[in-house]
Formats: sequence, C-alpha cells, structure tokens
Amino acid sequence: MDAIFIIGIFISLFQFVLLLNKKSKSLPDKILTFWMLIIGIHLFSTHLYQQGYWEIYPHLIGITAPFPLFYGPMLYLYVSHSLKNEKQLSKMDFLHLSPVLLSYLYMGRFYFFYTVEEKRLVDAGELDDFQFFSGLLLFGIIVSGITYAIVSYRKLTKYASLLENNLSSTERMDLNWLKGLIWGVAILFTLIMFFIMTRDLMELNPGFNAEYIIYSTIILGILTLGYFGIRHQNIFSDNNTIIEIKDKGSYSKSGLKDTEAQEKHMELLQLMKDKKPYLNSKLSLTALANHLDTSPNHLSQIINQFEEKNFNDFVNLYRVEEFIHLASENKNYSLLALALEAGFNSKSTFNKLFKKYKGITPSQFLALEKA
Repeated sequence: MDAIFIIGIFISLFQFVLLLNKKSKSLPDKILTFWMLIIGIHLFSTHLYQQGYWEIYPHLIGITAPFPLFYGPMLYLYVSHSLKNEKQLSKMDFLHLSPVLLSYLYMGRFYFFYTVEEKRLVDAGELDDFQFFSGLLLFGIIVSGITYAIVSYRKLTKYASLLENNLSSTERMDLNWLKGLIWGVAILFTLIMFFIMTRDLMELNPGFNAEYIIYSTIILGILTLGYFGIRHQNIFSDNNTIIEIKDKGSYSKSGLKDTEAQEKHMELLQLMKDKKPYLNSKLSLTALANHLDTSPNHLSQIINQFEEKNFNDFVNLYRVEEFIHLASENKNYSLLALALEAGFNSKSTFNKLFKKYKGITPSQFLALEKA
C-alpha cells in the first residue's frame, strides 16, 4: 500500500511542477495544475494517516477531509473550459467549489477550538460531535463525483454533436481521452459507493483491501490526465486558434421559409457539383454558408431537413464519392494520395469514414469494382 501512495504522490506533484513550468498556459492548463496539486496533497495526507502520523500529530486530523469534494467540480471545470475560449474563471465557476469552503467553515471549530484529546476521540469515533457531518460529507463526495461526471459527459457529447454539424474534419478535435477521463472519475466514485455500501450498510467483507483498487484507479487517472494535459498544447485548436461553437437551438424559430429553403438546397447541390468545396479539407459550415450567402444556422437546417444528415456526413460522403471517381481514373496512384486529393486529411479518418458509408474498406471496394 505504501508503494501505491508514494507513486501517486510523486506522479501528481511531478506533473504539477511540469504544468507549472509549461509556457503559454491556457485556462484548462491552470485548472489542471491546481487539480494536480490538490491530488498530491490529498494523497500525501492520506499516506500520513495510513502511517499513523495523525496519532503523533493530532492537529493533522481531518485537515484534508473535504478535498475529495474538489474532484467532481475540477473535472467539470476542466472539461467545460477545454470547450471554450476563455482566459479566466467566472464568478459562477467558483460556486462549484463552494461545498469545499462550506465544509471547512463548518469544521473550523474542530480545527481551532478542539483540544488534542478531543480530536483523537473524534477520530476514533468515541466522540460523535461530527458523526452526522462525516456521513453527510461522504454522501456529498460520492454524489458530487458521480453527478459532475454525468454532467461533464453530457456537455462533451453535446459539443461532439455540434462539431459534427459545423466541421467537415474533426480528427484534430480529440475528445476520446476526455471521455475516458470522465468515465474514469465516474468509475472511481462508483467503486467508492459500492465498497461503502457493502462494508458499512450490508456489513459484508469483500475479502480484499478495497483501498488498493480505489487508489490504484486514482493513480491511473493521474497518469492519463497528466499525460494528455501536458502533451496537448490545445486540443481544440487549429493553427493556434480555438474553435468555439455555439448551439443555435431548435430550427423551429429560424425564420427560414420552405420555398427559400428549397431554393438554397438546390443551390447547395449545384455548388457541391460545380465548385467542389469539399476538396478543402478544412471546410466548415460557416465557410460553406458564405458561398451560398446564407447563415450557418440556415444551412445546417437545410442539410438536416433535405439530406437527413449532419454537416460532417454530408461533406464526407461527397469526398468518398470523389475518391471513387479519382480511383477509377488514376489507377497508378496510392489510396492515400487519392484520399488526400478528395479532401480527406488523414488515412485513418478516410478508412473509418469509407467503411462507415460503404460497409467495406476502400481496398475491398475497389477490388469488387475490378471484378
């Protein structure tokens, strides 16, 4: 158990130092830096407790008890501000941390006015002054962690959907590791809830030390979070400019008349046929809307209504058909060269989308065409 704590403390504080010295830190970087420091202090405090130092230095008792209340809000703030182009936290953002502050305010009398002996008695459960609060705090920690994971995941999923409706190429917008991080936090707090229910409510002995699993999960999360947080300069940037997309809401109040929508749809199809704007790998909904002299929201409505697709699928289907056309006329070129010529900007994206639309790989499709 000691090794797990030592590894976790070292990794979190080491990554805190790396992030602290990272040049041109974005707001998510700053949030992550603070989060790493919180995790390191929390693990160090827990390790001291495991080693029996609270008996030697009773004033340390409960000093980091509210720290797990940081985890859910920090996850949400990190995910939320990774999807925005903001330089600093808002006043509303700080409200997410208010449970931590309120917990410390409530425990203030314990920290400053209880004697050493009284603190020992509270820690041993022989003095029940904070028994109800301890149960409430534990409940709040679990609910906070799971709730913020759910809210963060919904926010990320909504953003991914907006990307699909606004960009023709989304492979640079790597959301998968953030989804994995959210799942990791959700699993962590679900494990804590499960072990507490089986141990305290059902009075069952799992037959192993549950803390090994819990803290091993925390360390795995630290490694993942630190690696991607340090590695990615800006996960939602293109040429160092953050792409921020706002949800336009329902189309019911867009003001686009049916006749106008039909006319713009025909113009869109003619534009795709004649000008082939999809050959630009960075084509966006806004750029295509400018070609048609309409708003991005109206164009999105037209594509969804008449093509029954989002913008991403609409454009990439044209690219797939363009690849097939190019392959039939340029048999000596590589598949990747033809894919890039058709508007794709990576081999992996091309293969994934081709199979999505055609049901087979590009090589298999071309082999069938030759047969």
